[in-house]
Amino acid sequence: MQTAFTIPLWADLLAVGIGSLQGALFAAGFRDRRLDLLGVAIIGIATGFGGGLLRDLLLNRVPLALDSNWYLPVATGAALLGMLLERVFHRLGGLLTALDALTIGLFAAIGSTAALAAGLPEVPSVFVGVIAAVGGSILRDLLLNVPIALMHVGSLYAVAALVGTIVLVALRAVGVPILVAAVVCVAVTFAVRLLAVLFRWSLPEQQSLRRVRWIRRRGDNTP
Repeated sequence: MQTAFTIPLWADLLAVGIGSLQGALFAAGFRDRRLDLLGVAIIGIATGFGGGLLRDLLLNRVPLALDSNWYLPVATGAALLGMLLERVFHRLGGLLTALDALTIGLFAAIGSTAALAAGLPEVPSVFVGVIAAVGGSILRDLLLNVPIALMHVGSLYAVAALVGTIVLVALRAVGVPILVAAVVCVAVTFAVRLLAVLFRWSLPEQQSLRRVRWIRRRGDNTP
């Protein structure tokens, strides 16, 4: 049985707070929805808690967010702060992007190592790590009834977490200490996410087979 990677409570609360803050900022952008304070708080809490809740449900254990009195107040306060100071935080877009990338890496490392510690094989452990990293965004979009952002062209949230967790699992497979593997996972996830934002990397857009054939045929006929 492997040991799970753990971080201090203050760091976990910071990650949850950043997720809740960004969830509230995202929800505040929908002027036509006319969300009240409770609605914004719920969206923020879902975004901050989502990944951890899904991770713990998959691992069949009590969610860590319900194991302390601090998580709910921090998530609610961060969500309301994001709504009230929306314009201020939008000016700090670069900093929030960097903090978000760091948060994704932390949740990915915690999720994948927790899965390994629970005895799951390597591939399912990667899956749990990715779900932990992006679950909050998925729940946020479902609650707001909008297309899931992770499936849009130009979003590499899940890809960054996937690369990081694969590296972590591979390092653990060759005997690298859990702390070192987790730090590398966070660093890789952070780097991939920021590079994707800076250079606008994206996965290829889906196209129907008929459209691909038409494009190729048109290219062949072009003088």
